[in-house]
Amino acid sequence: MSQMIFVNLPVKNLEAAKAFFGELGYSCNPQFSDENAACLVISDTIFAMLLTESRFKDFTRKEIADTSRTTEVILALSAESREKVDEMADTALASGGSPAGETMDFGHMYGRSFQDPDGHIWEVIWMDPAAVAEQQG
Repeated sequence: MSQMIFVNLPVKNLEAAKAFFGELGYSCNPQFSDENAACLVISDTIFAMLLTESRFKDFTRKEIADTSRTTEVILALSAESREKVDEMADTALASGGSPAGETMDFGHMYGRSFQDPDGHIWEVIWMDPAAVAEQQG
């Protein structure tokens, strides 16, 4: 059985977060969603639990990071091409996200990053499969 990952992220406005990620092409699994949480389906094995801040606090004794001042996590997703990297980053920026860093272009690896409306940093990265195979060979 493949291992799955469920990344838990606090959000200030659940409906706004769902709308933002919907613009990026992601859906929510209603079986694991309610008025305080939405299970964002990124792939068959990757999910982000978007939790209202009050619900998120049920899982930790620590303060929620103030993403306007600190970085709590950087989430990196692969893309199938350079064009898909640009498509996702451009869509995120047009849908309420903000830039999070400079474009990374090493020829064989290309990536861009953005912050979602709650300040979580996302990177989208493409790597040339031939270059990866060459390095492993």
